[in-house]
Amino acid sequence: MAPFTRAVVKTIRSIPPGRVMSYGQVAAASGSPRGARQVARILHSLSRKYGLPWHRVVNIRGEIALDENGGGGEQQARLEAEGVEFGLGGRIDLKRYGHGADASE
Repeated sequence: MAPFTRAVVKTIRSIPPGRVMSYGQVAAASGSPRGARQVARILHSLSRKYGLPWHRVVNIRGEIALDENGGGGEQQARLEAEGVEFGLGGRIDLKRYGHGADASE
């Protein structure tokens, strides 16, 4: 496994229940601030294999990036089960539920 991939897996595993990070925040915390798309690919290919809490990664606006057919409904249900509340337009308040020192960025 490549070093960045290993770091992404570790970062995603570190997100506690009831908290979220954006793809870009995961990338930055893993050593590549411009690697958000790579994070999405890693999640897609390794979530099952490594049992990652994939549902705790959202877009920078605090929205679920997946559509209903792609798992968006399941992601929302998992987050709600952990106590995450969705506001208007299906957005998560990153200041309230974000994980990490710069969660609202």
